[in-house]
Amino acid sequence: MNRNFLTLHAADSHATLKGISSPTRLDILRLLHGKGPMNVNEISAALSLPQSTVAMSVQALEEAELIETKTVKAKKGHQKICSARYDEIVIRFDDTADLPRDETIEVSMPIGLYTSCDVRAPCGLCSGDGVIGLLDVPNFFLDPNRMQAGLLWFGRGYVEYKFPNNAKILNEDISAVEFSMELSSEVPGTNADWPSDITLWVNNVSVGTWTSPGDYGDKRGVYTPRWWKLEGSQYGKLKTWTVSTRGTFIDGIKISDVTLRDLDLDNHHSIRLRIGISDEAKHPGGINIFGRGFGNYDQDIIMRLYRSAQ
Repeated sequence: MNRNFLTLHAADSHATLKGISSPTRLDILRLLHGKGPMNVNEISAALSLPQSTVAMSVQALEEAELIETKTVKAKKGHQKICSARYDEIVIRFDDTADLPRDETIEVSMPIGLYTSCDVRAPCGLCSGDGVIGLLDVPNFFLDPNRMQAGLLWFGRGYVEYKFPNNAKILNEDISAVEFSMELSSEVPGTNADWPSDITLWVNNVSVGTWTSPGDYGDKRGVYTPRWWKLEGSQYGKLKTWTVSTRGTFIDGIKISDVTLRDLDLDNHHSIRLRIGISDEAKHPGGINIFGRGFGNYDQDIIMRLYRSAQ
């Protein structure tokens, strides 16, 4: 039986650590881990807590991405089913900034610097100052001003980026390659219940799919500019794909058996990352990619190459 682990670095995991800073939230995590998926009423009864307290705690745990929730039909209306994502959470206090800088090779890629694309409407690009080109016209994804994009979205298709394979240039062996980016589904307007299967391909190999729960517009993204209409997509989830010698993981959860060997990095001078919606997607709900100046994390797409221990 696979166990799911989460490793937090105390220096850069403040949001998640805040999610487990309450005894009530810890009790909920223990309960879900021991009993399995439960709804808010069941959690309230098991812990002898008011439903309002449980609902607020569940929301905090969901925002910290420590639990998964799905909405299902009930006898009256709908109910939210909650389940724990991790069996074990480890907090590390050894600051990653104190590690040798050459242990990790990091490259930051602006979201507008894709080298190829094939997108279908609804689609569009925005910089921090305004919309680039015309909305829902795929040809504008070739506009040179795309390099300034801080937010892009499309209903079907993909964008592809070329990262330098610095490990090959430096003649280094690596133990893992990692990609981190802020993503959400895409629907005209917004809808928090709009699942979308978002897939990553590396060197033409499909490494794994994450199902985004929805397209978020309930509040303005921390970095989203004020001119961007509040009815539009505001922020996403920060997701990390890691491909190692043991398989592919999303946020520490194994999702496929694709390994570094399958990517054949030694024979490529570049590492091609494709992000999009597969033609076989069960939930083709589109994609938003948030870069600097939009969303909650103010970061580009980040690739990290982890050097093998000598």
